[in-house]
Amino acid sequence: MRPRTILVIEDDASVRVLLAQILEDAGYQTYEAANGREGLEQFRAKPMDLVITDLEMPEMNGLDLILELTRAFLDVKVIAMSGHSSDELQTARLLGARQTFAKPLDLSMLLRAVQYELLH
Repeated sequence: MRPRTILVIEDDASVRVLLAQILEDAGYQTYEAANGREGLEQFRAKPMDLVITDLEMPEMNGLDLILELTRAFLDVKVIAMSGHSSDELQTARLLGARQTFAKPLDLSMLLRAVQYELLH
């Protein structure tokens, strides 16, 4: 069975690399993007099993990304994260994010959310 694929979209390179490493250590195949526009292009070229995205990013923010993804791919699974406002996280849910997390992230909770989303 092929490993499940996860696209990590985060403009902070250290956070992006850390998340990708943790997910790979858990057995997932990860891809990375530094902003929403890059992430959207990657997903359009090769749809993934799950997208984990930050909300505050240059070029295309996470809310616009979620809107574009859920319009184009009805079954896309998105987990959103933000270190800013809880209003943003609530908006992300309204736009189609299945789960949301405030930063700093609780990595064990995030991993459980990833497992849950990939099973359902």
